[in-house]
Amino acid sequence: MESLFADEAFDRAPRVVADGAVWLPGFLDEAAQAWIIRQYRQWQSGPVPAHATTIAGHPMSVQTIGLGWHWQPGRYDRRARDVNNARVLDFPDWMTRLGRQVIAEAAEVAAADPQFPSGDERAWGLDAEDYRPDVALVNYYDSSAKMGMHQDKDEFDPAPVVSLSIGDTCIFRFGNTVNRNRPYEDIRLASGDAFVFGGPARFAYHGVTSIQPATAPEHGRLDHLGGGRINITMRTTGRA
Repeated sequence: MESLFADEAFDRAPRVVADGAVWLPGFLDEAAQAWIIRQYRQWQSGPVPAHATTIAGHPMSVQTIGLGWHWQPGRYDRRARDVNNARVLDFPDWMTRLGRQVIAEAAEVAAADPQFPSGDERAWGLDAEDYRPDVALVNYYDSSAKMGMHQDKDEFDPAPVVSLSIGDTCIFRFGNTVNRNRPYEDIRLASGDAFVFGGPARFAYHGVTSIQPATAPEHGRLDHLGGGRINITMRTTGRA
């Protein structure tokens, strides 16, 4: 019965989800996923530990580590003033290169789809080599974690958001730019998948409705965390 719900049973072809939003299933190969899991182990050691950010007096169900900048609702800071006041780790150069590779591959998918009017990176306002993210929010979801529908709007620069998934599959809800209601689409983001949204979709509401336990492949398993999912989102803050 489980095989009926395995990710292989669903359409896993790269595609345009909405104008400005592209899904790249299986972008990270097995070695890359395992390597990023090892990096996460290092990030866990600090200087700022994984923590639940408080929004409107309530802690989020995800645990976050910031690279480059520390995020609190409505602000970015170099120090985690709401955690331990330590300066966050620098944004790694390899992540910039990886983000550019995602943008370039997504542009090829978009160019072949009439839903994407410009047909290349220019629809996101930049070429892949001009993509310069300076912050990554690394979120860990355990089996019960969720994230409500929201917009990523604390950045001054509207460059695309690049998302990478490792571990258990999640149900990712990608919506419209007007409100949290329909139209939206629920997408099974599996270990190794990349997702880009920018241009007309940059401020689309999106969230995670559930984690599908024990769906990670062998190379993407987060056994040291008790399972779950890691999500890396790269953004460009536009801040000095």
